[in-house]
Amino acid sequence: MPDWSAQTQQARTWFESLRDQICAEFEAIEREAGSDATFQYTPWEREEEGNDSPGGGVQGLMKGKVFEKVGVNVSTVHGTFAPEFAKTINGAEDDPSFSATGISLVAHMANPHVPAVHMNTRFLVTGKAWFGGGADLNPPIPYEEDTQEFHAAFRAACAKHNPTYYERFSKWADEYFYIPHRGVHRGVGGIFYDHLECDDESGFARNLDFTQDVGRAFLEIFPKLVRRRMESEWTEADKRTQLEWRGRYAEFNLVYDRGTLFGLKTGGNVDAILMSLPPEAVWT
Repeated sequence: MPDWSAQTQQARTWFESLRDQICAEFEAIEREAGSDATFQYTPWEREEEGNDSPGGGVQGLMKGKVFEKVGVNVSTVHGTFAPEFAKTINGAEDDPSFSATGISLVAHMANPHVPAVHMNTRFLVTGKAWFGGGADLNPPIPYEEDTQEFHAAFRAACAKHNPTYYERFSKWADEYFYIPHRGVHRGVGGIFYDHLECDDESGFARNLDFTQDVGRAFLEIFPKLVRRRMESEWTEADKRTQLEWRGRYAEFNLVYDRGTLFGLKTGGNVDAILMSLPPEAVWT
């Protein structure tokens, strides 16, 4: 595995900074709603036999008046993939050792009119080094205005770096966040990218810059959508719609989501990995 330790630390510093900014903004929204909810942070350490520095992370969790359940996790781990799993990871075919750092966020909202959301960005080093991530909006009750503004924020972030990024990455999100056994998409899309490879330090800097703009776009647009909808009146029928939709969300994350599989296959903290699951859901 190439030595990208300095770059891994640089990416980690950004992910932790982004977490702090997001959590502060979410707590501010709770204050505006008359709630004193705050994030509770739980550090965890990864274990791997024969590995003296396997890394770990911090799980941040808040349950409030607006955010029924929101998790913002940052982890930095190092180790060796199991042989069969290594075959599925970019650059790990010949050398199963790896290093990974990233931020993962899922917010499930109390009001059915406020969209749930997912955001994740990461930097991995195997035989290659690359960035991946994205964000997608998951409204139980979609509003076209919200969908358009969410996409516009990420379209602008992509346009700063490559004129092809938004079309490619939004299409990738539509294909990825799809539930085949239901024949439906998980939400209204966003962007998804993976294997954005760094051939040298300049490539790392370029891709980190893009990944930072993805995080900034999320921080700019999602709180705006929350504030727009968080005081909307809702009915029991609206709540039922939300709980049924959450069931679909859970199905995707447990059956198809690569991040869930990666965490479980690499000895991550189970509670942090499964923080994406909603606090309550129903199936008909």
